[in-house]
Amino acid sequence: MTWSHPRGYDPMVACSRLWKEKTGVAIEWEKRSLQDFESFPVEELARAYDLIVIDHPHVGQITAEKCLAPLDAPGREAEREALARASVGRSYSSYTWQGRQWAFPIDAATQVQAWRPDLIDAAPTIWTEVLELAQQGRVLLPLRPPHSLMCFFTLAADLGRPCTVEGPDLVDRETGETVFDMLREIAALVDPQCLTMDPIAVFEKMAEAGSRIACAPLIYGYVPYAAAGFRPNRLFFCDMPSVGGDGPVGSALGGTGIAVSAFSAAAMEAIDFAYWIASGEVQRGPYAAAGGQPGHAAAWEDEAVNAATGEFYRGTRATLEGAWVRPRHDGYMAFQQAASDRINEALAGRQDARLVVADINRLFRESFAPAVAAG
Repeated sequence: MTWSHPRGYDPMVACSRLWKEKTGVAIEWEKRSLQDFESFPVEELARAYDLIVIDHPHVGQITAEKCLAPLDAPGREAEREALARASVGRSYSSYTWQGRQWAFPIDAATQVQAWRPDLIDAAPTIWTEVLELAQQGRVLLPLRPPHSLMCFFTLAADLGRPCTVEGPDLVDRETGETVFDMLREIAALVDPQCLTMDPIAVFEKMAEAGSRIACAPLIYGYVPYAAAGFRPNRLFFCDMPSVGGDGPVGSALGGTGIAVSAFSAAAMEAIDFAYWIASGEVQRGPYAAAGGQPGHAAAWEDEAVNAATGEFYRGTRATLEGAWVRPRHDGYMAFQQAASDRINEALAGRQDARLVVADINRLFRESFAPAVAAG
C-alpha cells in the first residue's frame, strides 16, 4: 500500500516489475489519497498488506500496536550501515525507535521552496522578501492540515527555538506567539483558499497556464513538478528562506519509508524487497527514472538525476540536511490533526495568539496520555 500520486505509486510499480524479473516474486501495489495516507490507521493496513509505505511520525504508534516487523534482521548489519551512511539528513534515523529499525527511507522530503524563475529573478532567501511577494499576490502557502502545523514547526526551528518532542509543552509561550503571528501575517496576504490547499493543490496552481504565482516558501518538495513537460509551467526548487538568519535550518522533515507488516505470511520476502528498493543502485536508477523522489544520497548526488529535475536535489539538499524531526510518540498523530485544526480555526477567525498557543500546548500534553495509561 502506498499513496496516490505519481511520485508515490509509479516508482513502486516500476521497481516491483524489475523485482519480479529478478526474483520471480510478484508484488502488487494499491494506493490511497494523500490525506488518507497521512491519517489512516497503520494497523488496519498492516492486517491487509505485506508492504506499507509510512510516515516516520507513525513509529511510536506502530511500535505500541506491534503491527510492523522490525527490519534490523541479523546478518544484514553491513547493508543497514550503508543505508544509514547514505541517509539524506535524518531520514534513516527518523524510522529508528526504541532501538529498532521500523522502515527504510525510500523518499526524502522536507519543507523547501518552490518558485518560477520565469516570473521572478531569484527566489527569496529571507522571510521579509517572501512577505513583499505575498503583498503583490505572488505567493501561495499550503495550510490544509497538517501543513499549517508543519509551517509552525519549521518557523519555530528556523528561529533557533525548535518545538520540543518530549513535552510537557510543545513550545514556550513567547516563541509560540511569535510563530503564530508570523503565520497569521502571511495567511492574511495569500489567497484564503490556502487554508484548504495541500502541496499538490498549490503546485497545480503554480504550474497552470497563465499563473502569476511565483513562490511557495514552505512546501514539501514534489519532484515530478520539476521535470520539463509535466505541467504547462515547470517549477524549480531551492532551499527554504531563512527566518532566523542562520540559513535553512529546522524544516519539518517529511518523506516516506517502506515497512513490512508483522502479520505478513511472506515477511522475509517483503524484507528482502525493502532492502533492495532502498539501496543506492535502485534509488538512483529505476526508482528515480520512474518519477520517484529518492531517499538515498546516491540519487541526490547523481548528475543525471539532477539534470532531469532542474537540480531539484542539489538545490534543496542543505534544507534536508538541516531538517527537524517531528515528535513520534504514540499519541502524536492525533495531536497533529487536532493542533493543525486549531491553528486553522484561529487563522480563519483571527483569534488571539496567546489562546492558540495555550490550546496547542494542552493538546500536546494530552497526546502523551495513551502511553501513560498503557504504562
